[in-house]
Amino acid sequence: MAWKNQQVQQEGQENKGKAGNGPEDKTAPDAAAAGKPGHGTRPRVKNPGKIVRRLLAYVLKDYALGVAVVLGCLIYTAFATVQGTLFMEELIDGYIQPLLESESPDFSSLARAIGRVAFFYGLGVVSSYAQVKIMIYISQGALRNLRNELFAHMEKLPVSYFDSHAHGDIMSVYTNDIDALRQMISQSIPQLFSSVITIISVLGSMIYLSIPLTGVTLLMVALMLFLTKRLAGLSGKYFMAQQQDIGRVNGYIEEMMEGQKVVKVFCHEETSIKDFKALNDQLFESAYQANRFANILMPVNAQLGNVSYVCCAIVGGILALNGIGGFTVGKLASFLSFNKNFNQPISQVSMQLNAVVMAVAGAERVFQLLDEPVEMDEGYVTLVNARKENGVLTEAAPGERTGLWAWKHPHQREGTVTYQELTGDVVFDDVDFGYVPEKIVLHNVDLFATPGQKIAFVGSTGAGKTTITNLINRFYDIQDGKIRYDGININKIKKDDLRHSLGIVLQDTHLFTATVMENIRYGKLDATDEEVIAAAKLANADGFIRHLPDGYQTMLTGDGANLSQGQRQLLAIARAAVADPPVLILDEATSSIDTRTEKIVQDGMDKLMRGRTTFVIAHRLSTVRNSDCIIVLEHGRVIERGNHEKLMEERGKYYQLYTGSAVSA
Repeated sequence: MAWKNQQVQQEGQENKGKAGNGPEDKTAPDAAAAGKPGHGTRPRVKNPGKIVRRLLAYVLKDYALGVAVVLGCLIYTAFATVQGTLFMEELIDGYIQPLLESESPDFSSLARAIGRVAFFYGLGVVSSYAQVKIMIYISQGALRNLRNELFAHMEKLPVSYFDSHAHGDIMSVYTNDIDALRQMISQSIPQLFSSVITIISVLGSMIYLSIPLTGVTLLMVALMLFLTKRLAGLSGKYFMAQQQDIGRVNGYIEEMMEGQKVVKVFCHEETSIKDFKALNDQLFESAYQANRFANILMPVNAQLGNVSYVCCAIVGGILALNGIGGFTVGKLASFLSFNKNFNQPISQVSMQLNAVVMAVAGAERVFQLLDEPVEMDEGYVTLVNARKENGVLTEAAPGERTGLWAWKHPHQREGTVTYQELTGDVVFDDVDFGYVPEKIVLHNVDLFATPGQKIAFVGSTGAGKTTITNLINRFYDIQDGKIRYDGININKIKKDDLRHSLGIVLQDTHLFTATVMENIRYGKLDATDEEVIAAAKLANADGFIRHLPDGYQTMLTGDGANLSQGQRQLLAIARAAVADPPVLILDEATSSIDTRTEKIVQDGMDKLMRGRTTFVIAHRLSTVRNSDCIIVLEHGRVIERGNHEKLMEERGKYYQLYTGSAVSA
C-alpha cells in the first residue's frame, strides 16, 4: 500500500524525494534496494559484546568520575547488607541465647551492637540514595549527548541517505531506541553491577558459614542459570524484531499522515487500515513473543529460589540440631538470609538480561546511524567578501560586508591564491549521472548559462529536469563529465560555499515552526529586519504579511498550514531573495497554485530573477516563453535547445508540448 500511495502522489508532478528536492527520476535508487530500514528483515546483532563495550565507553567518556562514585556506592551498599546479615549469627548465638540463660540479663552490649549495625545500614541508605540520584544524572546526560551527536551527524549525511531511508524509521532511533538505552544505562547496568557485587560478597559469606549448604545453593543456582539462558535466548531475537516492527509502524503512520489527502481522494481508507492492521499485528506478535518468554523468567526463578531455601532449611536444620561441624542455629538463620540474598540477584540478573538484549538491539540501530558515512567534501575553493580596486580583487576584512563576492582559489603547487568574481556562469560539459552507478539517468548533457541568463528546462516527468538542478548544488555527484561554476570545477568548491551562492525555490515549500520573520531570515541567518522586509517586498509578500494577526511576528506552525499555497510560495521566494544569490533555481514554483495567484508569484520571481543566472523548471510553458534558452529533455538526454520562437519553428517536442499535441509536461 505504501508504494501505491507514493505512486499516486507522484502523478502530475516531478518525482520528489522526501528530503524536499530529491530525485525526480523514477530510476532513482529504490528504497528496498538501498537497504531501507523498516522493510524486509534485518540481520541479528552480530557482536553484542562490542556494542555494549562501545556504549559503556561512550558513557565513561564524559562521566567516568560519576560512574566511579556509583560503583563505590554499590560496593558499600552490598557491604552493609552482608554485615547486617552476618550480625544475625552473632545476635542469636552471642546475645539472645546467653541472655535467655542469664538470671540477670544485661542488654547494654546488645544495644551497642544493634546501634553499630543500624549505623552501617543508615550509611547504606544514604549510599543507595546517592547512587540512584547520580545514575539518573549520568544516564540523562549521556542520552542528551547521544541525541546531540545523532542530530549533528544526521545533518551531515547526504541527501541520498534520506531518499533511501524511511523517515519514520529514523525517528524511531531518536525515540524507541534511545528510550531502550535509557532503561539500560539507568537501571539494567547498575542492577547488573549491584547483583554481581552482591553475589560475590554473599557467596564468600556462605562459604564461611557452611560449605555443604553452599553446595546445595549452587546446585539450584546452576539450574536457574540454565533456564535463564534458554528463555533469554528465545526472547532476545523477538526483542530485536519488536524494535524493527516499531520502526515499520512509525514509518507507515508518518507516510499516511503526509499522504492523508491522497488517501481520501482515492478512497483508500479501508485499504490503509487493513495494511496498518497487518503491520500492527506483526508488532503485536513480536512484542508478545518477546515479553512472553521474558515475563516468565522472574516467576520461574523466584520459585526455584524458594525451593533452594526449603532445601537449605532442611539440611541446615539437621546439621544445627545435631551440632555437626559446629553448625549452630545462629549460623542457620544467617545462611538462610544469605540464601535469599543470593537467589534474588540471580533473578534480577535474569530479568535485566532481557532489557539489555532490547537495549543492545536499539544501540545497534543508534550506532548504525552514527556510523553512516557523512557527505564527503574535498573542495578547497571558498566564497569570500571581496573588494575591487583598479580592476584587482582582494579579500575584504573579516566581518566586512562589501556586497561583492569572489571565489578564493588556492593553488598548492604554485603556493599562490587567486580571486575570481562570482558572476553565476554555469557550464555542463558532457555530464553523465546515475543515482546508482549501474543505471545512468543523464546522458552526455551539455549546456551553459552565462551570467544573467534565464535557462528553462522542460520535458516529460522523469526526463531529468530536477536531477540537473540537484547536480548544480551537489546534492549528488556526477559519474562523468564536468560541471563548472565561473570556470571552476564544482568538485573543487566547498559544498557549503557552493550552496551559499545558490538560491532555490521549490514546488513543495517547507516552512518551519517560527515567525514569518525567522522563516524568511532562514535564507540568510544574519539578515537584519530591514533586509528581511526588503526581501518580502521584492517577492510581493509584504502586503499579505502585514495583514496577518501579528505581521512579521506571526507564528507559523504545521508547515505554514494557516497560509495559502501562494502565500507560502511568496515566503519561499522572499527567503531566496534575502540571500541575494547570483544563481537561482526555481523548481516548479508555480505549478500548484491558481492562475491569479501565479501572476502575483510570477511577478515576485521576475523581480528576483532580474540580473541573476536562473534555472527554471516549469510545467506551464507559458511561464518560460521569455527564457533566453529553453532546453528540452527526454529520457535524460538533451533533444532540443533554443528560445521559444526557434523551438516553435522547429515543430519538434517543445512544439508538441506547447500546443498540447503531446502529453503535457
